[in-house]
Amino acid sequence: MTDDATTIKKLFVDRGFAGRVGFGRRPAILIIDIIQAFTEKSSPLAADFGPQIAAAQRILRISRKVGVPIIFTTVEYDPSLKDAGLFVRKVSGLKWLVTGSRWVDLHPALRRRKGELLIKKKYASAFFGTELASFLTTQSVDTVIVCGFTTSGCVRATVVDALQYGLRAIVPREAVGDRASQPHEASLFDIDAKYGDVVELDKVLDYLRRRAG
Repeated sequence: MTDDATTIKKLFVDRGFAGRVGFGRRPAILIIDIIQAFTEKSSPLAADFGPQIAAAQRILRISRKVGVPIIFTTVEYDPSLKDAGLFVRKVSGLKWLVTGSRWVDLHPALRRRKGELLIKKKYASAFFGTELASFLTTQSVDTVIVCGFTTSGCVRATVVDALQYGLRAIVPREAVGDRASQPHEASLFDIDAKYGDVVELDKVLDYLRRRAG
């Protein structure tokens, strides 16, 4: 961390920001929009997210072993785009994400299994207009481990809503990504200061492993 970043962090901490929500007792894994449109090079929405996908795979392997609920999200619209609202005016690339296209499919490395929920959303937050909150309630979940893309968009929006639904949000730093470093780092700082805990991947893996004990 640079001197300037250290000074900024101290400024926030001194004013009461950056408290810890910590891990709860009943986690679920949210894999946000690790889809073909954001990962395949021929897509205009894509970026190089190889390391983040590998980190998400590690989380998935342990979570499946210990029986932690896993939820995937994608973004999908009717070909008319009438259900995309003003969002498509802000982000014209969303027109690629239509029902029936391969771009809305999950990345094959995730290997979604039977019983793992797939949520099709229209906007940034995985909670907005979806069944996610009610599903987590029925599973008695108190902690969501949020992975995926992008840090400044759907990841951040999901973490903000998680807090507002009374859930502990944990973001493994190595398992989220963005198309540029500046919005990525700024969003991690913002999440950690106000909405959830940004932690190292190994800390998340250790927490999940302890559930097998």
